[in-house]
Amino acid sequence: MNELIEQLVALQEIDLVIDKIDSEIKQEQDGLDGRISSLVEREGRISEQETQIEELEKERRTLEDEMTDKIAHVKERQSKMMQVQTSREQTALLKEIEDAKKNVKENEEKIVSIMEQVEKLTAETTEEKNLLKAEKTLVDEEKVKVKTVIDELSKGKKTKKNRRDKQAGAVNGSMIQKYEILRERRNGLAIVNVLDGVCQGCFMNLPPQKYNMLLRGDQVLECPSCQRLIYHQEI
Repeated sequence: MNELIEQLVALQEIDLVIDKIDSEIKQEQDGLDGRISSLVEREGRISEQETQIEELEKERRTLEDEMTDKIAHVKERQSKMMQVQTSREQTALLKEIEDAKKNVKENEEKIVSIMEQVEKLTAETTEEKNLLKAEKTLVDEEKVKVKTVIDELSKGKKTKKNRRDKQAGAVNGSMIQKYEILRERRNGLAIVNVLDGVCQGCFMNLPPQKYNMLLRGDQVLECPSCQRLIYHQEI
């Protein structure tokens, strides 16, 4: 195998390990971020429920005040009944009293419904708060665990990075630039093996003449389909 190709293959092996470490770090961090997002969502639900409870309580107080006024109005109208002189006035007062009593009853029913809603929401909020407290404890523990894992992975990455820099330094400048561009454009694979005439990057067949040139191993060649650098090594 061409010496330059050997250097690039060795470099890519290190880069792929570093990529794997980066992926593991991201996976750990994403998992933690997901749990933190769940906490934020639960806190949001609790806040919405508490706002609902406040609005319902405000509505209940308004209804109670209205009901108090209506009851007072009923008593005042009932007192006035003793003073009316005509049946027409009496009929009008009776209608006022009945309407006021009807409104009082409607308010009572609304207040009972609101109290039931508040009771249900309060129970749900209490449960959400208990779950939130438990989840916060778990997340705090997870933060410590994830930090430990990431720190360990980062140490391994630093060691590999030092090896990578040393290996990259041994490669010709223009070729290392081409290698970096290919890695970026080809999902981390800049150089691939060719087995039985098939590029293991894009899985397309090489033209027979190019494959024969590759087998000689005295040139740096590219796959005509995916433009990756290619080499041949039996597995």
